[in-house]
Amino acid sequence: MIEARGLTKYFGEFLAVDNITFAVEPGTVFAILGPNGAGKTTTIRMLTSILTPTSGTAIVAGYDVVKHPAQVRASVGVLTEQHGLYERMKGLEYLDFFGRVYRLPTEIRLKRSRELMERFGLGDALNRRVSEYSKGMKQKLALVRSLLHDPPVLLLDEPTSAMDPQSARLVRDAIVELKYDRRTIILTTHNLTEAQELSNQIAVIRRGRIIAQGDIDTLSQRFVGPPLMELRTVQPLNGFTDELTQLVKIREVYADRVLYETHTPAETNPIIVRHLMNAGIDILTLSRVSQTLEEIYLNIVEEDEKGQGTTV
Repeated sequence: MIEARGLTKYFGEFLAVDNITFAVEPGTVFAILGPNGAGKTTTIRMLTSILTPTSGTAIVAGYDVVKHPAQVRASVGVLTEQHGLYERMKGLEYLDFFGRVYRLPTEIRLKRSRELMERFGLGDALNRRVSEYSKGMKQKLALVRSLLHDPPVLLLDEPTSAMDPQSARLVRDAIVELKYDRRTIILTTHNLTEAQELSNQIAVIRRGRIIAQGDIDTLSQRFVGPPLMELRTVQPLNGFTDELTQLVKIREVYADRVLYETHTPAETNPIIVRHLMNAGIDILTLSRVSQTLEEIYLNIVEEDEKGQGTTV
């Protein structure tokens, strides 16, 4: 797992990361969202023992990032925006080089290199020079490199940037599989749809501090409002909406459809269903309207800006 407590980083007098605290359990994808310059990359670098925190602590895979940097680096797979690929090497040579760095036996590093390259659609590029790879292929090669030593922790910075839709889907599917393997994953991305699809927990960071943290349902209820339900019926609702207003807050009403808010859908929805049955109105669908992470994120940022005394 990963645990950060009061993690802080100054560069001279500039405060890049401001006293952030979070924990990520195995089998969890923890998405860190925020604008450029918010402190996301600095946080990742501290978690990989590349940067030393000014104050606070972080434990990664059971190791302190300051006291046990070598063990932390051996336990973490990292994908950064700047890949640092050795473009004169061929794909397999490049992975073999890093396998040697991780001290993997020859048979294991070659086997994993080939398996991972095939998995990400690079099987035909094993013996091509990296300089001949497309931008998306280079991104996939960097991801393969991060997985080569089979680490329990993954820190992925924009893992699908510059990829075509099919390649991005391959990577997202792989992240889901890795989550089910009980790996601990931190994901930074500007793709909010991707973050919503992949993550269990989310933190929004601005000006170096976490301004909101939790799962999507929790953040949605806090920053967007109570759960929104959509009721569709076979027959027109006629005057039934008057009865609904006694139970829930109506948002929109149509002839055969109504949107309403309820803090307690598990209690309220069965009551509404019984009332509809007694009124002889057949239900076509009753479902929750999903709030998008984009809407949640924008509301979080707006509330933070109000707290800073700025004008939205």
